[in-house]
Amino acid sequence: MPIPENAPAIDRRLLRDDVYHRLRDAIVDGSLAPGEQLRDGELAAWLGVSRTPVREALLRLAEAGLVVAQPGRSTTVSSLDLRGVRDARDVVAAMHELAVREAVGSLTQADLEAMHEANRRFRTAIEQGDVEAAVRADDELHGIPVAVASNRALAAVLDQFTPVLRRAERLRFSSLGRASLARHDELIRLCAAGDADQAAAVAFDTWHSLPTIEE
Repeated sequence: MPIPENAPAIDRRLLRDDVYHRLRDAIVDGSLAPGEQLRDGELAAWLGVSRTPVREALLRLAEAGLVVAQPGRSTTVSSLDLRGVRDARDVVAAMHELAVREAVGSLTQADLEAMHEANRRFRTAIEQGDVEAAVRADDELHGIPVAVASNRALAAVLDQFTPVLRRAERLRFSSLGRASLARHDELIRLCAAGDADQAAAVAFDTWHSLPTIEE
């Protein structure tokens, strides 16, 4: 199994979540490719940790559909599955709709400006064809209502299923662009106006309109 190089060591105080996020991100960005066999010993050596947090991370990744675990045999990176991506898109869109509906009345001017700034960086990344910067900016923009909503169950669902959608998005990056920017602008405008119902509808549409791997 090819192991990505130059990975910084993990702070042992945050092993479980850090190991999970590092492996998740490597799958989402393609460093660990579909069909690739994952050996916990090799992954532990790469990350500089014991096998226990790696095994725990692989179980969480299997629950999200990012790896396929066959007990007693092998664990491999899952292939992109149209049904799985569509299911994830439906769930993620619904969770962002709920987050915005809950957050609108509590968003501060600083929150709205942070959303504007994230959208400016998203615009620049789209214009430059920088998928990683675009995804980071998009995550930051939508993450503000999620944080303000302060619904831990909602955040946990997004943490599990957003990576499935992001993984597919990278294959369809050319489909992102002006439509997303316009929806972002409208979302921020409606949030600033305190229109929770319409803002929530735009949040849902923003995520539900994302193309899947065969659309």
